[in-house]
Amino acid sequence: MENLNEKCAIFGVYGKGIDVARLTFFGLFALQHRGQESSGIAVADGSDIKRHKDHGLVAQVFTEEAIDSLKGHIAIGHNRYSTSKGSGTEHIQPMVVGNGALAFAHNGNLPSTRALEEFLQGKVENTAGLSDSCLMAHAIHWYMEQGKALPDAVTAAYPLFTGAFSIVAMTKDTLVAARDPKGIRPLSLARLNGGFVVSSETCAFSTIDAKFVREILPGEMVTIDESGLSEKQIAEGEQKLDIFEFIYFARHDSELMGKSVYEVRKNFGKTLAREYPIDADVVVGVPETSLPCALGYAEQSGIPYEMGLNKNRYIQRTFIQPDQKLRDKSVKMKLTPIPGVLKGKRVVVIDDSIVRGTTSKPIIDLLFEAGATEVHFLVSSPPIRFPDFYGIDTPAQDSLIAYGKTVEEMRAAIGATSLHFLSLEGMLRSTGLPKESFSTSCFTGEYPVDLKERYDEINYPSDVSISSTSPKQMEPG
Repeated sequence: MENLNEKCAIFGVYGKGIDVARLTFFGLFALQHRGQESSGIAVADGSDIKRHKDHGLVAQVFTEEAIDSLKGHIAIGHNRYSTSKGSGTEHIQPMVVGNGALAFAHNGNLPSTRALEEFLQGKVENTAGLSDSCLMAHAIHWYMEQGKALPDAVTAAYPLFTGAFSIVAMTKDTLVAARDPKGIRPLSLARLNGGFVVSSETCAFSTIDAKFVREILPGEMVTIDESGLSEKQIAEGEQKLDIFEFIYFARHDSELMGKSVYEVRKNFGKTLAREYPIDADVVVGVPETSLPCALGYAEQSGIPYEMGLNKNRYIQRTFIQPDQKLRDKSVKMKLTPIPGVLKGKRVVVIDDSIVRGTTSKPIIDLLFEAGATEVHFLVSSPPIRFPDFYGIDTPAQDSLIAYGKTVEEMRAAIGATSLHFLSLEGMLRSTGLPKESFSTSCFTGEYPVDLKERYDEINYPSDVSISSTSPKQMEPG
């Protein structure tokens, strides 16, 4: 609810005798939560690459006619939410460069493109205004022009990619997928009818009845062509998955690093209940990603869980923009309180994060207006004090409500009876995975990939503790 947005979703299919465009459509449909601004599919048939893309949701961009026009045995697809370089049609992916020689799609963000820009100087006409994805595609294509096959071209260009990325690239006869050396953005591999599928999340595999094989490793590239599947470690890998995949971005029914996203989110809620027991009458979750957390809190605390907030699930299905009066009431357009659940009740409301605080306050106001006598706002992640540079649309640091503020100052700003954040230690322990496996940069200011010139955008305040207020109670395990 705080308008955090992932940059994109990627999807790829290789298989002869398979309707790859249709399968990619359904894969992107399952990954719609990762990007709602635009969508595109490119298909190769052994001699040519065709593409269809446009602004809008997957179901708005693709018609039966569009899918039927994309015939071939290889496809890559992309859902986008822009975080930089604008939102014009030229930025909709997949990118196709070299007069149809290469199609390319990217999930993530390169905080520094200096190495790419310097490399491409004199090799392409003009790099000004090109997105990180477009620069990456041009670098790969340049190596292809020097005679390298796609896998070798990706390997050669790979050291120029400074940041977080999961990529799919396709020529007329070959599909390649790769992750950055830290594995910040997810990417998985599956089998389907003798072919292969790659996807940002495993939830897309069940949609098309593909069988999950494994996650593609940090620093690994997989190549799929007529000879089958080949795997190559093209850089030394160290797993640093963005913890926000578990907190917010991934769908409940996905698995990451062998863990159910749903179960981890329930664990967040259980840990919150142990850290911050509240004397209350009802537990409510902010739809959608916070609902498992609320269930976990209710289960651990013994306080009844209720659907106190109803979400309009069709809110993102229109291009008709609200006028300013309605825009100011955007939370009311998305959420409706259920007074019978809330009236006269002391409410614990669970949300996954607070970014600016601009939607937290209206949610709290809604609950009070519906008759709640107390609203205790609990967050299943620590305070976000630092901007993201790896593909999440966070604002500038001074726009973050937690930057330079104490928890009490934040509580007063959003109007809650009390405000509590899941501790960093509790969050990491709740995953059941080693804490070293994650990037927690938004909370700690520790960035696993060198930001280079972007470090100038970060301030490390000395007057405000990085951790939230101390938990009242902490149980081991």
